[in-house]
This record gives sequence, C-alpha cells and structure tokens, in this order.
Amino acid sequence: MARLDTVLIKTASRCNLDCSYCYVYQGKDTSWKKQPRKMSLDTIDILVKRLLEQTAKQEVGFAIVLHGGEPLLLGKQGMEYLLKSLRDNFDPEKYPISIQTNGALLNNDFLDLFSKFRASVSISLDGDKRINDISRLTVKGSSSFDSVIAAIDLLKKHRDYKFLFSGTLSVIQLEASAKDTYQFFKSLDVPSMDFLLQDGNRDRLPKGKESLTSTEYGAWTVDLLNEYLNDSSPAKIPFLDDVIRLSLGGKSFKEGKGSQSFGILIIETDGEIRKNDTLRSSYDGADFFSVRENIKHTSLDKVLASQEFKDVSELQKPSSKICTSCPDVNVCGGGMPLYRWSNDNGYNNPSVYCADHGLLIRQVKTLVGGE
Repeated sequence: MARLDTVLIKTASRCNLDCSYCYVYQGKDTSWKKQPRKMSLDTIDILVKRLLEQTAKQEVGFAIVLHGGEPLLLGKQGMEYLLKSLRDNFDPEKYPISIQTNGALLNNDFLDLFSKFRASVSISLDGDKRINDISRLTVKGSSSFDSVIAAIDLLKKHRDYKFLFSGTLSVIQLEASAKDTYQFFKSLDVPSMDFLLQDGNRDRLPKGKESLTSTEYGAWTVDLLNEYLNDSSPAKIPFLDDVIRLSLGGKSFKEGKGSQSFGILIIETDGEIRKNDTLRSSYDGADFFSVRENIKHTSLDKVLASQEFKDVSELQKPSSKICTSCPDVNVCGGGMPLYRWSNDNGYNNPSVYCADHGLLIRQVKTLVGGE
C-alpha cells in the first residue's frame, strides 16, 4: 500500500479573494459550486477517525495542510473544533499542521488558536501593492494588499511568532524583477519566501512565456538565485534550496522536484477524497477518482491501495523519453504533472517549463557544484 505523506483538508470551498490565476475558481471545473461552503463538525469527526485509522497502517507520520478556498472561512469556532480534534489525537512533531491563507481574515483570536494547537501559518502574497494587485484582488475587485500586510504585522507581533509564521508563498509575476521581489520580502523580515510558477501547460502557455523554448521564468529564477546566494543573511527560499540540494545529490522533501513520489490526498468540504487538485488545471475532472469515494463510507487506506492512486502517484515521475534521458531529470523531476499536460499526449511530455528548469539547474551547478 502506498504511504500517505500529505493530507490537504479543504476546510472551506469558497474564497474571499478572486485571484485571476487560481486553478480552483478560474478553470473549467466548477464542481466547487456543489460543495458545502465549509466543512461541518460531523465531517470533521469522520475525518479525524479516518486519519486515526491511517496511523495504524503506517509508522511514518504525515503532514496535515488546511487549505481552501480560504481556510479561515471555516470560522473561529469551526477552526477550534478541527484543531482541537486533531491535536487530541496527533502529536505535533509527527503530524505537523500548517495553514495556507491569504491572511485577509487573520486576527489575534485565530493566532492564539494556532499557537495553542501548534499550527503554523503561511501567507499568500505576490509582492508589493502594484504586483500583488495584478492578480490578487478581493471578490469585489479591490486591493487585498493592505489587509495582508496587516496580517503579517499581527504575526510578527505575536508572542509565538517564531513558530507561527512559516513564511510567504508567491506566484511569480514577471512584471517585477527578481531583485525587487526578493528585496521586498526581505523588507518584511519574513522567515521564508517560496515561489510558484504560473499556471499553464503545453497547450496553454503560462502568462509571459512566449514559446516552449523561451526562458523568461528561467531567467527570473536565475536572477533570484543570484540575489539569494549573494545575501550574507538570506531568508530561506525553499524551492531554490530544493534545486541546490538535489543538484548536490540530495533528496527532495516535497512534490515537483527530484525523483521521489509523494502520497497526497485531498479531502473536500463534503468529505470527498480526491487526487492532487492541481491536476484540475489540466482538464475538467482530472482530480476525480473514477469512483467518487468519500470518507463517510471509505477508509483512506482503501484509496491509497488502489491502482488508480498508484497511477496518479507515478505521474509525479516523468515518462517522456526526452525527460528520462535528460541529465537534469533527478533535479527537476520533470516538473509538476500539470505543466506537462497536452490534449494530444496527456502527461507524456516534458514540462512547459523544461527550458526554464534547465537554465536554472545549469546556473546552480555552475555556482554551487553538482554533477
């Protein structure tokens, strides 16, 4: 049976922002509209039961990620019930809980809860106001920037700040230079800044990418790497740390890099069990299992033992001959499956970011070594 490495819990199926690049709400898949707006207490009880069952099936712990939509839309009472239920049963060291939030609803009541039940917080923010407002507006079309900065300030003032604030997560915006972006986040004194590539695939090029062979994002990440390595007191950049570690022969700790596969399940607000939901940007229903299992009547180990789960886990490893014969494949891992999609060949392609990955990896190997 495959191992569960990460369970991503959709505590809410709606969001208070309307980000233009969101793969959940801006794609063709509108199944979220049929989901309950937030997870019920009864569903939380069943979820905890299913997670406890899984601990008897594997000795290794797993990460618990609260996500959405916007996870804080669960509300303070619902969040307290969920976190208490989890922490009554799952040790913080073996089963870390993290929350990915846009920060707009964050307040001290939430922070005190997160501190009490040992749940860390990552804030989604793309850059300064001009850059963040490109894609991350509220549902009413106004800027979310000031509320997010206020949330970061609250985090930094909290007595448990060093544990609570894990850092920021950004989608790369080519409208800002890597240098300006890095210096902006440094000015916020964040402990870590991580970056995601824009959504896209072989048939639908990411924003700002001119062709499959162009390297706009590769050049941006190389510039970021140079800023990072030349800083005498840098903040962490996890995705660059992964590339450096893998280039030196180490292992990856998360999906999307390296040759390892990770067992990931998504739990929707109604309890439905799904594949990694980033797949939904490939085509409508890509993250559905063929049998629409739900924690209310199905254990997690049944899904993890299924051939379909094994198949989707194998998607993390590239199958294209171009990838398997490439000397960089043990570093880039072929990239995330969603970036490999084409209507003609499915996921059996190099990533739309292949040229970008190659440029960054060559620069890493030049600067820090590696084969």
